[in-house]
Amino acid sequence: MFQNIGFTEILLVAVVCLLLFGPNKLPELGRAFGRTLSEFKKGARDMMSEHDQADKKAAEVKSAAAAPEEVPAPASLTQAAPAPASSERAASDNPRRLPD
Repeated sequence: MFQNIGFTEILLVAVVCLLLFGPNKLPELGRAFGRTLSEFKKGARDMMSEHDQADKKAAEVKSAAAAPEEVPAPASLTQAAPAPASSERAASDNPRRLPD
């Protein structure tokens, strides 16, 4: 938008502002413009930080939901199974053998 503004255009705008507002009012307008600009920047920074905080919180919630909780195994799964009898052991050694 303001890519083609040169020094002469800026000088022309400054002269018009000086004629419209006068030398006494110009510094006051400059201060007001500066305050407005700084408040705008501050508001934009606040919004960005709130957005970043919301993103971090959402990521924490998402990672907490994705991480499985450790559940202790039931005692029946942690105990060793009894050893099979010798006749059963011979039959179970060959997985291709059909039961009698």
